[in-house]
Amino acid sequence: MSIEVKVPVLPESVSDATIATWHKQPGDAVKRDENLVDLETDKVVLEVPAPADGVLKEIRHAAGDTVLSQDVIGILEEGAVAPSGDKPAQSDNQKREAEKTKADTRPVMSKESAAKVEAASKASESLSPAGRRVATEEHIDASQVEGTGRGGRVTKEDLVNFSKGGGQAAAPAAAATPARVAVPTPGARPEERVPMTRMRTRIAERLMQSKNSIAMLTSSNEVNLAKVVQMRHELGERFQKTHGIKLGYMSFFVRAASEALKRYPVVNASVDGNDIIYHGYQDISIAVATDRGLVTPVLRDAQNMSFAEIEKAIADFAKLARDGKLTLDDLQGGTFTITNGGTFGSLFSTPIVNPPQSAILGMHTIKERAVVENGQVVAAPMMYIAISYDHRIVDGKDAVLFLVDIKNQLENPYAMLLGI
Repeated sequence: MSIEVKVPVLPESVSDATIATWHKQPGDAVKRDENLVDLETDKVVLEVPAPADGVLKEIRHAAGDTVLSQDVIGILEEGAVAPSGDKPAQSDNQKREAEKTKADTRPVMSKESAAKVEAASKASESLSPAGRRVATEEHIDASQVEGTGRGGRVTKEDLVNFSKGGGQAAAPAAAATPARVAVPTPGARPEERVPMTRMRTRIAERLMQSKNSIAMLTSSNEVNLAKVVQMRHELGERFQKTHGIKLGYMSFFVRAASEALKRYPVVNASVDGNDIIYHGYQDISIAVATDRGLVTPVLRDAQNMSFAEIEKAIADFAKLARDGKLTLDDLQGGTFTITNGGTFGSLFSTPIVNPPQSAILGMHTIKERAVVENGQVVAAPMMYIAISYDHRIVDGKDAVLFLVDIKNQLENPYAMLLGI
């Protein structure tokens, strides 16, 4: 029986989707709930599972096509069996003899070949699940692909571009030859034109919306994290044994921001036309970097979350983001955002407000610097923090006092735990 493979019902905020990658081709056997195709929207990648066991009979929309909710994109033949090929079946004796012959004639692998195999294996292990899937299906040696991700990591998009002929293989190791002086020669200056993904296009639109519609201003301060560092050192092991998760810095900042937002509610507000909407809760968006772009899943009612609940939620979001499993519900809403550029070594930045929110807090890398305490110069783990805010509704005084409030809480974390 033929079954239609349809685009799932898209949320109201998503008008259409783009076929990103078909993981099966016509004639391939499929299992029920096995992912057939990835659909890319402005915010997330949706997987379309097989509705039944059978064979994919037809693909009606190829990669790159734009589709709408409930569009038929393929036909599945339920209960069908994929063709086994034209080769005659072999008897058990013939199979054993063939394997023996194959083993006897298998060449001995050279050291160079073994090194290449090991490099390919290591490159494959560093891939995300989605990247490994593309590499396997397209028979790509990941060690030969030039990575554009963090630290030169090969991303899913690198593999897709490589399979289409748009990528470049990694340069082979230089041979042991005498050094030569490079002589400039006239010739082509290579360039590559790659269309933006839907997510990157949406990010660009949101950034321009923020720039053009918000009177944005940034204020900064610095915080001495010595007591937070000491607290993590003293309680970190017990915390992990009790809750099964490491005690990170982000939970301290989320808790501090939640308390400060209560005292400065305008920082937690948003603009709607000529109205200001004050939110009686703190839904804090946490910026998470992925191979496809920055996403901001939301911690709902962060004001009621414990340190352990915050750390677990952030860890879960990070894993879902890496695997491309975040849903639109995970990303929608949010009354305030925290972003941590320090993860990548940023010493200072001016983060951009995510509308319709009115403010964003930027964390940065921790550096030991000389500071004066009680008349003495000491080394302390210092972090610059910054708040960018919508000056249409947030006055500079409120933004600065909000930032000072966070600074005071982080420099006195035990008092923060006691709510004083």
